[in-house]
Amino acid sequence: MIEWLAEPWSHLFMQRAFAVAAMAAVVCVVVGAFVALRGMAFIGDAVAHAVFPGVAIGFVLHINLTLSGAVAGIATALAIVLISQTRRLKEDTVIGVFWAAAFGLGIVIVSTQDSYTGDLASFLFGQILALGDTDVITVAVVGAALVLVTFALRRQLIAVSLDRETARASGLPVLALDVVLYVMVTAAIVVSLQAVGNILVLALLVTPSAAARFLTDRLGTMIGVGALIALFGAVAGLYLSFYYNLAAGGLIVLVITGLFLLAWLFAPRHGLLTRRRKPLERKETAEAAR
Repeated sequence: MIEWLAEPWSHLFMQRAFAVAAMAAVVCVVVGAFVALRGMAFIGDAVAHAVFPGVAIGFVLHINLTLSGAVAGIATALAIVLISQTRRLKEDTVIGVFWAAAFGLGIVIVSTQDSYTGDLASFLFGQILALGDTDVITVAVVGAALVLVTFALRRQLIAVSLDRETARASGLPVLALDVVLYVMVTAAIVVSLQAVGNILVLALLVTPSAAARFLTDRLGTMIGVGALIALFGAVAGLYLSFYYNLAAGGLIVLVITGLFLLAWLFAPRHGLLTRRRKPLERKETAEAAR
């Protein structure tokens, strides 16, 4: 058993993969908790697709795909924030418009090339087993910055997420906080793309926090529990990938989704089976008391 657990760690590429997966998982949970609190999971999907045309442009111009994708994602996020401020349209409507437009633009750009495999495919589906030391350092630095900013602004972000009008009346810079949150979501997505890819990154951003939501009502505890869920999913997914030669990103997401389903069913207070069992227990207690 010990040899089975130790074997992946003897390979340098697996050590890098474990490090990046763990850091990306924690960063996504810290930022994703506020995404879940605000009920804006759709923004994760929108930004992930908004990154796509930037990646396509980077592929065509032979420049860094992560950098070009980040620029496109941030530009789209800022556009969503500014248009949403009019309050004429709901935020999810504006997100849907840019989600479709960004992905359509990416498809058009990619269609201009005779071949779009290789780096572009790895960006879409993840390349966690092919990371270098520079990738590990980049994720560590960006991830640490995101965690620090999130915790520094957590009270303001919570206030805006729960009641925007009250937050605005109390003098909080709602627009600036919206911009900060959207940019943090974009950065968290970009640093996680190499772990699970563009297509699956939304699961890393939302699913661990959603699972933790069944287990606790406190935001701080939800972040901690979500981080543990994400870490376990990242490590377990990489072990399965190593031993069964399957896609690492997909396995990480499937393990985390499995934990989400377990929480949905068996959470002590909010689990589906737990809620159904409590009325039966109360009925049996009442009958026994007669």
